[in-house]
Amino acid sequence: MIRIDFHSGIYTLRAEQTLPVTLEKAWDFFSSPANLAQITPPHMGFKITSEPPPRMFQGQIITYTVGVLPWWRTNWVTEISHVREPHYFVDEQRFGPYAMWHHEHWFTETEGGVNMLDRVSYKLPLDPVGRVVHPYIRGQLLKIFGYRSETLAKLFPTSGG
Repeated sequence: MIRIDFHSGIYTLRAEQTLPVTLEKAWDFFSSPANLAQITPPHMGFKITSEPPPRMFQGQIITYTVGVLPWWRTNWVTEISHVREPHYFVDEQRFGPYAMWHHEHWFTETEGGVNMLDRVSYKLPLDPVGRVVHPYIRGQLLKIFGYRSETLAKLFPTSGG
């Protein structure tokens, strides 16, 4: 399930998925910045430009280049601002295409695996122009998180599937 809500000038994307893995396996995959490229659509040309260690840590700065629009590649700098292993971490944009980007990653053991919840609170630049282009951005984010969900289902298939 993926949805986007609007409140107090901020958009919040919420994506949930259950993966048939242990909490430890989910954490091992998502706590490695190198795995982000695997779950990002190839057309975005996502590339980490810093040299992150194998596992993230609170205070870590990660730099990327990414195609946010078909004709626009940009640098993006995020900080891992909070970590509580193996339950959640938060990455926040420090420099990049959004006026604000706060991405929470939550992992909860459930029957049959791990429920993964992404909650992204974001604000577009150049308000009110940002609100005018939001339908396009919304569509792109839904496609990105849809791709992510499909890719994770292939990487971590249910037994017998």
